[in-house]
Amino acid sequence: MRQPTEHLSKAIGYSFNDPSLFENALTHRSAGSINNERLEFLGDAILGFVVADELYQQFKSANEGQLSRLRAEMVKGEALAVLARELDLGLYLALGVGELRSGGQGRDSILADALEAILAAIYLDGGYEAVRQVIHNLFQSKLKKLSLDSQKKDPKTRLQEHLQAHKHPLPEYSVAQVAGEQHEQQFLVQCVVTELQLECEGHGSSRRRAEQDAAEGMLTKIFQREE
Repeated sequence: MRQPTEHLSKAIGYSFNDPSLFENALTHRSAGSINNERLEFLGDAILGFVVADELYQQFKSANEGQLSRLRAEMVKGEALAVLARELDLGLYLALGVGELRSGGQGRDSILADALEAILAAIYLDGGYEAVRQVIHNLFQSKLKKLSLDSQKKDPKTRLQEHLQAHKHPLPEYSVAQVAGEQHEQQFLVQCVVTELQLECEGHGSSRRRAEQDAAEGMLTKIFQREE
């Protein structure tokens, strides 16, 4: 049963002057023509800017690449879904019957999109400073845990940079198989470095994750050959 939005408002730390904006942000496209798709678009941009500003102020010595990777880590869908679950966001979503039956209220993409839509709704309702403060509060603990020393590049980036450093062509990725129901799909991706005559497979719940897994495996093969 869908919960009253007042509880979520308290958890976020913002009270809406226009409750309809909040309602729109919590409405998935499966539930009606008035939904959160446009708000999600705006919220994604707002979140990216505010997080970039926070990182710029926090890491004075970081270069552009480091800041970009930190921001990507903070605002990626999986990270937003974790935060949404901490807020029990799924309890407040308006979903169509099909999405409810398939467990849409717990799906990463739906939770992440709804969180971004809420941020856009706050911006439209209370202005930039209001949404900046909400984002700061929501992400404060995660920002404090970030460190340039512990920040690592993802496997695909490391593989690309290693190949470029050795003047090899970039790897090629292709989806070999997609299995499972739509909300529980598993991807099998092949990574090929033709010049080195190396192939590797990766698995994941999304194409991106499977590609990262394949890149990690490819790095291991390359390093073993170079030993």
